[in-house]
Amino acid sequence: MLVLPAVAGLAFLVLPLAGLLIRAPWATLPQRLAEPQVLEALRLSLVCATAATVVCVLCGVPLAWLLARVEFPGRRVVRALVTVPLVLPPVVGGVALLLVLGRRGLVGQWLESAFGITLPFTTLGVIVAEAFVAMPFLVISVEGALRAADRRFEEAAATLGASRWTVFRRVTLPLIMPGVVAGAVLCWARALGEFGATITFAGNFPGTTRTMPLAVYLALETDPDAAIVLSLVLLAVSVVVLASLRDRWVNSP
Repeated sequence: MLVLPAVAGLAFLVLPLAGLLIRAPWATLPQRLAEPQVLEALRLSLVCATAATVVCVLCGVPLAWLLARVEFPGRRVVRALVTVPLVLPPVVGGVALLLVLGRRGLVGQWLESAFGITLPFTTLGVIVAEAFVAMPFLVISVEGALRAADRRFEEAAATLGASRWTVFRRVTLPLIMPGVVAGAVLCWARALGEFGATITFAGNFPGTTRTMPLAVYLALETDPDAAIVLSLVLLAVSVVVLASLRDRWVNSP
C-alpha cells in the first residue's frame, strides 16, 4: 500500500531535475558558459559564498562551542534564535538586515557616520546576507560534533597543564574537524544558492551583487536557455556537495 505514494513522491522530486537535464541546450552549453555575464555571475557567487563561509566559520564555531559546552541562563532561547534563519523566509531576513544594517538602520547609520561603511546594495552586503542565512547550518553541525566528542581527551589535556585555548586548538578542534568541514560545506552551498535575502538587502546590480541565483531569475524572463545553463551549474554544485557528504547522510542506516 505504501509503494504507490512512495513512487509518486520520488517522481515529484526527480522529474523536475530530469526535465532540467532534458531541456538543457547541450549543443551550445560550452559557448553559453563562456559568456561574460555568466562568468561574472559565477565569479561573484564563488567569491561571496567563500567569504560568507569564512565569516560563518570564524563566528559559528565559537557560537556552537558556547551552546554545546557552557551552561548559562536562556541557552535554549539562544539556540532557538540561532536556528530561526533556517525557517525564516529569506526575503524577511533581507528586510530585517535592512532595518538593522541599512543606511537608516539601528547599526547601519552608525557604521556610515563613524566609519563611512555602507552595506546595502554592495558586494559586502551580499556576503552579509549569505552569512546570515547560512550560519545556522554550520552551528548545528559543529554543535552536534561537540556533543558527540569524547571529553575525556580534553580533560586529560587539562590535567597535564594545557590551557583552555591550547585544549581547544590542539584537542577539541581536531576531534570535531569532520563536523566543522561538513558544516562549512553545507554553509558554502547554502550561501551559493541564496536568493531572497540577497536581492532584498543587496539588490541586483551586474558585477556587484548579481550572483548566480539572481542571474537565473533575470535570464528566465529574457533567455530561458541561459537560465537553464545557470541552473545546471547550481545543480552540479548541489550534487558535488551531496557526494562529499555521502558518508554522513547517503550511506547512513
